[in-house]
Amino acid sequence: MPNIKSAIKRVDVIEKKTLRNNMIKSEYKTAVKKFEAAVSEGNKETAEDLFKKAVKKIDGACSKGVIKKNTASRKKSNLAKKLNTIA
Repeated sequence: MPNIKSAIKRVDVIEKKTLRNNMIKSEYKTAVKKFEAAVSEGNKETAEDLFKKAVKKIDGACSKGVIKKNTASRKKSNLAKKLNTIA
């Protein structure tokens, strides 16, 4: 446990940021899982709607710095490939 006031503050700030990052990461993973479930069922209309939502969540996670730009791009590309398989 830190003794210095600024170090104590850093611990508090890091805990808050970690919670925020985990929330954002959980949201985009949930959106991706819902999309993949729709793809496995073969619902094209539902999958297209969920694809847009998943891409938006991934972009949001990227802009907040939770995931890197190339990771976001790779995930969106893989989702687009899955969407095209049910075409």
